[in-house]
Amino acid sequence: MSVLIEFAMFPTDKGGSVSTYVSRIIKMIDAGYTSYKLTPMGTIVEVETLSEALNIVNMAYGELEPDCSRVYSTIKLDIRKGSSGRITQKIESVEKKIGKKLS
Repeated sequence: MSVLIEFAMFPTDKGGSVSTYVSRIIKMIDAGYTSYKLTPMGTIVEVETLSEALNIVNMAYGELEPDCSRVYSTIKLDIRKGSSGRITQKIESVEKKIGKKLS
């Protein structure tokens, strides 16, 4: 199975720039997962189970909880049985159809 999770999480009580807090989450993801992509609007991670995907969200909150009073998050999931490597395959499929590399 392949689970793609795209999520954004950041504190809303730390001012206009929250990259310091987001970077803590990215360091956590980078230490445990090889298949992820940081985008300007969130992070996409590919894992094998829904439990793993939800655990990433829980761990991300754990990075912020000690010193953030309010945290905002958006989460999208794409769960597919019998597939893997979709974090790159989905983009490659579109690139092939339009004849242009996008990434």
